Amino acid sequence: MYVPAMDMDKSSENAESRFSALLVGAARLPGVRIDREAYLRTALRRHCSEEDIRRATEETPAAAGIPLDVLERVANESIRYETAKVSAISAATGLPGLLAMPATVPADLAQYVGHMLRISQKLAYLYSWPDLFSGEDDLDDATRSVLTLFFGVMFGTQSANAAVGKVAQAMAEQVAKTLPRKALTKGVVYPVVKKIAQHLGVKMTRETFAKSVSKAVPVVGAVVSGGFTFATFLPMSKRLKKHLSGLEIAEPTGQVLVGEVVRDEEPPAADEAKIPKQGRDWRIGRRRKEIEG
Repeated sequence: MYVPAMDMDKSSENAESRFSALLVGAARLPGVRIDREAYLRTALRRHCSEEDIRRATEETPAAAGIPLDVLERVANESIRYETAKVSAISAATGLPGLLAMPATVPADLAQYVGHMLRISQKLAYLYSWPDLFSGEDDLDDATRSVLTLFFGVMFGTQSANAAVGKVAQAMAEQVAKTLPRKALTKGVVYPVVKKIAQHLGVKMTRETFAKSVSKAVPVVGAVVSGGFTFATFLPMSKRLKKHLSGLEIAEPTGQVLVGEVVRDEEPPAADEAKIPKQGRDWRIGRRRKEIEG
């Protein structure tokens, strides 16, 4: 079947517009925006010293030298929390059944995207990305672009992986504490953002239909809907965590390595040989007494 190019372009624009509207609407929901400093303080306080936390909030966790294994534990805690929360809400919206579908399905999708935004922010801040929200009511273009790329990574889009890597590389080269807005809104990354938004617009429309079917039967719909959400949200969050943790900007700097060689105060072997035998015997005896005493 032949589809005119004009119709295909219009369809792509509609898909992009749907995704953009969904993203902006979800970002306005209460509790979706994460305070970077408050989150890092809360998430790291059981694992790091106060000085490390201070550096992590004022600079980045990487600059504070926080090891990646610590960040992974904290990231997994956040993923489990957000997954449990979004699954419980999804199950609750599945309880009413068929009659309530016109109201519950859009609400479920909005809160699902809202939790995707929450976990995206948390993982970004742990892996040394700057504050994604400027305090404005609406998303600015750069933030919308980088969140679109994060969503693309979560859905397994390879072009999103490459684009996120380019954005991270630009920040690392510029030692920037803000998003590289030019690259995200006018540069080489921006066309990729638009294509990913189109792709996500189509994909989320399909998932909305699947969720609609799952909610048709009361109570049973709650179990299916909650399970469907859990089965999709958890692996997507882990996919984003894996990608962000492997980027250069996430690498800890300035940390003291475990097992680092500490220079001994004893003289080198060549100098040791120059010490008279009596002197060596006396020193060995003194050290033995110190150990035994």
